[in-house]
Amino acid sequence: MLARVWSASIVGIDAVKVGVEVDVSGGLPGIVVVGLPDTAVQESRERVKAALKNAGFAFPMRKIVINLTPADLRKEGPSFDLPISVGILAASEQVSAQLLGDYLFLGEVSLDGSLRPIAGVLPIAAAAQELGISGLVVPADNVREAAVVKGIAVYGFEHLEEVAEFLNQPERYSPVQVDGLQELTQSQFSGADLKDVKGQSHARRALEIAAAGGHNLIFVGPPGSGKTMLARRLPGILPPLSFAEALEVTTIYSVAGLLKERGALVSERPYRSPHHSASGPSLVGGGSFPRPGEISLAHRGVLFLDELTEFKRDVLEFLRQPLEDGEVTISRTRQSVKFPAQFTLVASTNPCACGYFGDSIQACTCSPRQREHYWAKLSGPLMDRIDLQVAVNRLKPEEITRQPLAEESALVRNRVQAARDRALVRFKLESNLGCNAQMKSNHLREWCQLDDASRNLLEGAIRKLGLSARASDRILKVARTIADLAGDENLLAQHVAEAIQYRTIDRMG
Repeated sequence: MLARVWSASIVGIDAVKVGVEVDVSGGLPGIVVVGLPDTAVQESRERVKAALKNAGFAFPMRKIVINLTPADLRKEGPSFDLPISVGILAASEQVSAQLLGDYLFLGEVSLDGSLRPIAGVLPIAAAAQELGISGLVVPADNVREAAVVKGIAVYGFEHLEEVAEFLNQPERYSPVQVDGLQELTQSQFSGADLKDVKGQSHARRALEIAAAGGHNLIFVGPPGSGKTMLARRLPGILPPLSFAEALEVTTIYSVAGLLKERGALVSERPYRSPHHSASGPSLVGGGSFPRPGEISLAHRGVLFLDELTEFKRDVLEFLRQPLEDGEVTISRTRQSVKFPAQFTLVASTNPCACGYFGDSIQACTCSPRQREHYWAKLSGPLMDRIDLQVAVNRLKPEEITRQPLAEESALVRNRVQAARDRALVRFKLESNLGCNAQMKSNHLREWCQLDDASRNLLEGAIRKLGLSARASDRILKVARTIADLAGDENLLAQHVAEAIQYRTIDRMG
C-alpha cells in the first residue's frame, strides 16, 4: 500500500515542502530511501525500525521504498524520522491516513519511540499556510516555538504512540496556543547596566549615538580602559525588539539549533562576541548545507569583535559586504542562500602592539614602523564602514575611587527611543529603513542638507583627514543622529562638528 506524508526542509531560512512517499509491497524485506537523502536521513531506516518495534507497533517485514520529493532537493538531518514512521504506519494500515494531507510532520525519533526536538521548526511553521498546510505535528519540545505563529494548528507529542492516537482520534486533542506578543512584552532586559561604568563620558556619548542611529563603533585604548565593559552595555540601551523583529531573530536561532536555550521567542536583542581565532565561514556562515554565522546570529543586535587587529585580515574583509547590504549571500554549486545580517558592529583594539601608545601612565615601546604595521591589519574600506571611532583613555585614580554611580541604561534608552521615533517619522514612506545608518545617498540629499558653516566644516575635515566619499557620508549620518538626539529638525554646524570628532583613527593616520 502507498502512503504520502508531508514534511519540510530548510534552505537558508526558507522552508521547502517535502513529500515523503512510503510504499509497502511484496519482495525481500528491507528499506530503501531515495530522493537525495544525506547520511542522517539514510540512518533513519534503522532508527525508525527499532522505534516502531519498541513502541509496540508491528513492523512490516516486506519491501519498503521511501521516496523524498522533490527528488532534486538535498534532504538532510533527522527531522524526517517522524514522517517516515507515520508513513510506514499508514501504509501498513496501523493508523488512519485521513489527516495526512492536511498536516506536516517533523521530528527525530529515538530508539524507544520518543520524539526529540529538531532545528528550524519556526520558519516551517511561518511558511505553513503558503505551503498549503493547516497544521503541524512536532516534538513536544518544539511545540511552543511553532505555536508562536498565528493561524496554524500546532500539536506537540512526546512519543510515537501519542502521534498514532492523534491520527486515529484527532478529536481528543487540542492545538497548543502561545501568545508571542505577551511573552515579548513581559520580558525584561537582564544584561549589564551603564550605571556601573565610571567616567568615560565621551565613550558613553558614542554608545548613545550608536544605539540611536544603528551606527558601527570602534573603541581604541590601552588595556584596562574599559572598552569591553562599554561594549557589553550597548544592548541595554537599544530599543526593545518589535514582534516582527523578534520573529526574524527567532527564525535564525531556530535554523541554527540555538533556540532551546532562549525559549519560544527571542525577546532580547542578540549580543555575539566571537573569538579572534574565528574563521570566515563561522563568522559569515557556510558549510555544505549553509548555516547562519555569527553576523546573522547578531541580526537586529550587536556583534562585538574584541581585539579587532588580532582577527585575520581576510576574515575581516568578509564583513564589508554584509555591513553595506544588511545581508550575506552564500553560494554553493547546487544553491545560493541569503541570511539577514542587519547588526551593529562594535569593535575594540589597542592603539599599538604593546597597547600603550598615547597612554598617560605607561610608555609605548613600539616604533613608528611597528605602529604602522599594526594598523595595516585593518583595511581602509573596512574602517570607512565604521561610523564612530572613539579613543578610550584609562581612568584617573580619583575617577576610580570617588566617581558616583553614572546614569543608568533605562534613562539612556528612553532618549535613544525618542531619537529613533523621530527618524521613523521621516522614514514613514521608506519601508526598508529602520535607522539613520541605513540611509542611502538620496536620503542624505533630502534629510542631511548643510548650511554654509556645516559645509565648510565637512570640506575641511575631508581635506585634512583624507576622507573618502563613503566616510563623509557616514559623518552626515552620524550628524543626523546627533540632531535627532537633540530634537533638532535641521543639521547644524555643531552636529557636524561632533560627528567629525568621532574619526579618531583617521586623525591617527
